[in-house]
Amino acid sequence: MSATCEDIRDFLRREPASILVEVTAVAGSAPRDTDAWMLVSERAIFATIGGGTLEYMAIDQARRALRSGLAAQPMNVPLGPEIGQCCGGRVGLAFTVLNPELANELIARSDREMAARPHVYVFGAGHVGDALAMALSLAPLRVVLVDTREDELTASKVSGIETCLTAMPEAVVHDAPAGSSFVILTHDHALDFLIATEALKRNDSAYVGMIGSKTKRATFCSWLSRETGHAELFDRLVCPIGGTAVKDKRPTVIATLAAAEIMTAALIWASNRAKLRA
Repeated sequence: MSATCEDIRDFLRREPASILVEVTAVAGSAPRDTDAWMLVSERAIFATIGGGTLEYMAIDQARRALRSGLAAQPMNVPLGPEIGQCCGGRVGLAFTVLNPELANELIARSDREMAARPHVYVFGAGHVGDALAMALSLAPLRVVLVDTREDELTASKVSGIETCLTAMPEAVVHDAPAGSSFVILTHDHALDFLIATEALKRNDSAYVGMIGSKTKRATFCSWLSRETGHAELFDRLVCPIGGTAVKDKRPTVIATLAAAEIMTAALIWASNRAKLRA
């Protein structure tokens, strides 16, 4: 997986003559913060510093430097009407010609960013699970599609995610890192209940959601209370996933609504944890 549609290693192999553009300073409102960077070659770019006129100017500056062989000068850009970008802040940019040492540093940095991504486990590789995994694959998340059926996982064509074939999906819940999100939508209600129960027993998950109707929700609440003696665990369950405002049962609609819900919960959990560590 990668922070963009491809792995940074592939880009560096194809475009060794590139310039690193980094956001070095931000004042006021701006598209991205000082952790943003991108690579620019004569014919391609990798990652983004926020788009818009600012990014266009950065790309132009980098490519002029590549063509001339001269160092690109830093930029300090006011994001106002004069450049057609109304954020209102100011952004500083630095430009560095790529060399082998810098390339290795970027690979390591990209790997660290990948390792720090929140985990999302999607249980069930059916129509909704496949659509949800696809929607989540576009986000900065580590997505794992889990199923007990090999043919369903094999049939999935979602790129940029991991798959896990297991006879005991509840064991995946046990082994997941803190801050993980669990989305349950298997082919079997009893299996859904088992996985959901194990996920709700954890007090360090960012999100636990299950696909279902009002009847399934009520049935699970009764089952959970009977099996665990802790009915209060049910309060942490999101069911149905994606909310109830939109009455549309198409898999892609459910997946889109749920993806936003899951992404929000995962990022809030990660942000709160970072604050506690600071």
